[in-house]
Amino acid sequence: MPAVRPRRCLSAARGSADPMMGRRLSKLAALIAPLTLSFSPATAQESPAAPAAAPAPVPTEYVYVALTVPQGVITLALDKTHAPLTTANYLKYVDSKKMDGAVFYRAMHFDYDHEQGLLQGGVRNPANLLPPVAHEPTSKTGIKHVAGTVSMARFAPGSATADFLILLTDMTSLNADEGNQGKDPGAGFAAFGHVVSGMDVVRKIWNAPLSPTKGQGVMKGQILENEVKIVTARRTKAPPTAL
Repeated sequence: MPAVRPRRCLSAARGSADPMMGRRLSKLAALIAPLTLSFSPATAQESPAAPAAAPAPVPTEYVYVALTVPQGVITLALDKTHAPLTTANYLKYVDSKKMDGAVFYRAMHFDYDHEQGLLQGGVRNPANLLPPVAHEPTSKTGIKHVAGTVSMARFAPGSATADFLILLTDMTSLNADEGNQGKDPGAGFAAFGHVVSGMDVVRKIWNAPLSPTKGQGVMKGQILENEVKIVTARRTKAPPTAL
């Protein structure tokens, strides 16, 4: 701890035998006094500093895509603000028309509750697949897996291409672990939007007959007897229900 230098008493300086020192201190006191008055504690209390305002939340920018199927139209709202990479990847398939002719082929129903599950679809022609997209976990995007959420199917993180999921019910098990940076274990799936209209169409497809023999492993018994083709996938305006 540094030594404390003793303060020199102003009254002792005035009584000093050195008259020049006394005059210098008098001038110094005259200079300090106005500053002390102008920044007095009373003045500071009358005008407290205003607290810094919290930054305004960034509005979410959505891009809307209409999937036309024989049963009707499913409109997706893709979150460009929070999942920009995954949204841009999906839009590449839409804008290049590589999503035209894609199919919904899997309807997963939970064994313990057949009213819960998900619908899966995507591009089945390998020639139409683009390079995989970097994984955007929910721990970074904040987009959770609830009913109506649109998310990417994948194997390892960063392997997703054009297969996507539409959730019929909340599925928190698909979310990434808190703080996860996008690597397994615990990376979850990349949610990037939600169905804004046409959930009744989604449910019609999901409730279609399943094949008892198609599929392998966990997918056996979850494959639709007849795939449902996406006739067209096009950007569209926000439907009235999204306004």
